[in-house]
Amino acid sequence: MNETNCEIRIGAVCWNQCSDWTSLLQAGMLADRLGYDSLWTWDHLYPIVGESTGPNFEGWLTITAWAARTDRIRVGLLVGANPYREPALVAKMVTTLDHISNGRAILGVGAAWAADEAAAFGINMGSSSTERLAWLGEALPIMRGMLDGTEPSATGPRYQAIGTRNLPPPIQQHLPILIGGKGPRITLRLVAEYADMSNIGGDIDSIRISEQTLLRHCDTIGRDPATIERTISIGSIVVRDTQAEADIVGRRVFAQNQADDWKHIHGTPDHIAEQLAPFIDLGYHHILANFPAPYDAESMTRFATDVRPLLSQLRRDR
Repeated sequence: MNETNCEIRIGAVCWNQCSDWTSLLQAGMLADRLGYDSLWTWDHLYPIVGESTGPNFEGWLTITAWAARTDRIRVGLLVGANPYREPALVAKMVTTLDHISNGRAILGVGAAWAADEAAAFGINMGSSSTERLAWLGEALPIMRGMLDGTEPSATGPRYQAIGTRNLPPPIQQHLPILIGGKGPRITLRLVAEYADMSNIGGDIDSIRISEQTLLRHCDTIGRDPATIERTISIGSIVVRDTQAEADIVGRRVFAQNQADDWKHIHGTPDHIAEQLAPFIDLGYHHILANFPAPYDAESMTRFATDVRPLLSQLRRDR
């Protein structure tokens, strides 16, 4: 899925922690009405910002409900925790999601890291991040093969599959896989090999380094890097007419999530566009903004109506 030449695209990451269900459902529906291009939530079982003791909704069921109640926005997990489910089952799940959404599903996946919640739920996370990355490397060809209808087989050591059928196939001819993470040696190599979309976060200097690493991996395997859509996670967004107003709203959001602070960009539309300009210049044109509970309708609206036009104009001027 090559959409790197499109105008600026925006995604809403509506946190599934510290919320009630009605508010979370309505936040996703609002993103659809506002014209966001993509809609995401986390694949976590406990809250990961602030105290882990708060409420938290399961990710796959959340995006499935969104898919059934929205019309045009693409839906996915940012990102699915590979060790939590067998990859063949995940391919079946995202195929069903594609039918529920009439062809709007994205398969987001990563190696996972939240050992405490996994232990609480009895999930095997392996002995190290290196082992989990090896598992992800095993899982991806199974999932890609099932989505493409090749009836893949695999013999482990972690995953097995025997000519696994996936019927009905997805509605999309090529259902996109997004891989999250920027580990230079393994993760970005897997992005080059299997991903239609990548997702990373961090400051502009670290993103520049990751981008160069990804380009090297693509060159090594002969992949056109333009066929990988770059998405960037920018933290939570609060948009107001003044910085002081934005900070007040931001503090209320952090308080509901039992957190003192989290990575964020709060301020006027011009300020937010200025902060995002370096990522646009680097070629990261799909901007994923976090919206924690209580979901701030004004910020969600103004990121779409005020900030996106500024970013689009910035891109045209470059």
